[in-house]
Amino acid sequence: MSETTPPPETGSTAPSPTQDPQPCRQQAGLVIVNYGKSQLIEDNGGNLHRCVARRNLKQIVCGDRITWESTGRREGVITAIKPRQTVLNRVDGAQKTRPLAANIDQIIIVTTTQPAFDSFLVDKYTVAAELAGIPAVLVVNKSDLFDTPTRRTLEASVSDYVTLGYPALFTSATRNTGIDCLSDLLAGKTGILVGQSGVGKSSLIKRLLPNLEIAIGKLSEASAQGRHTTTTTTLYHLPHGGKLIDSPGVRDFRLGHTRVGELSRGFREFPPWLGHCRFNNCRHLGEPDCAVSAAAERGEISIRRLESYRQLAS
Repeated sequence: MSETTPPPETGSTAPSPTQDPQPCRQQAGLVIVNYGKSQLIEDNGGNLHRCVARRNLKQIVCGDRITWESTGRREGVITAIKPRQTVLNRVDGAQKTRPLAANIDQIIIVTTTQPAFDSFLVDKYTVAAELAGIPAVLVVNKSDLFDTPTRRTLEASVSDYVTLGYPALFTSATRNTGIDCLSDLLAGKTGILVGQSGVGKSSLIKRLLPNLEIAIGKLSEASAQGRHTTTTTTLYHLPHGGKLIDSPGVRDFRLGHTRVGELSRGFREFPPWLGHCRFNNCRHLGEPDCAVSAAAERGEISIRRLESYRQLAS
């Protein structure tokens, strides 16, 4: 309990405070946006606050659960980052591995035909998901633009992933196709949308979040950054429960340096054959009596996926 400030002595010119300062109180919060020098966090009541982080903290990302203290009206300082359940990493332009988002339950890999369906990029996302211990879902968007031959080609490409147990959806934000199924997959979870620029992630988000413009307006007002843009990874609350993180579109997604043993575990079809090669240090790059290569020759592993692995391992 704070002490009451006594009135000034007679003749004193010191002003009497109108209100006792409130002691700092540790509170729980969720990082909604990281602007670099500041973060927008949400308290347990759903209110937004602009915060800065203490210098001794590691890099804070969207989805982090944190502890913070208020320093003023809708402002505060982040004092600690709570342990992350999961984290999705990516390599930046300086070849440094950095976290993209934290505490994710599901990675939604969005692709389409324009830009062209990129199996190697999808493989990199699925490997990142496996190594992070996060389930992945493949969404083929803009399905209203596909003619019959294009649809069949895409279904054949997607079948590699469906066979491995990755759910796949064909969606169209324009015609609202598959949106209910995608919403059901996200219900009660924290999902992140990833994919190249131009695959229609923004259109999907508008379908999933009918009040998106209102949400963006609140973010802009609370952040003091001006207009909030889609170039910043942002967390939104879904109307029927769950959270959705929108990450900026990228031309490429880099895994960075990954040891061969770890990389091979990122391909979920490889483990049954790992440890059965002739050489204990087999890298599965064409060595004699490689069990992984033999499985691919028998059709038990996709040759295309094996080529993706070799491209990443070389």
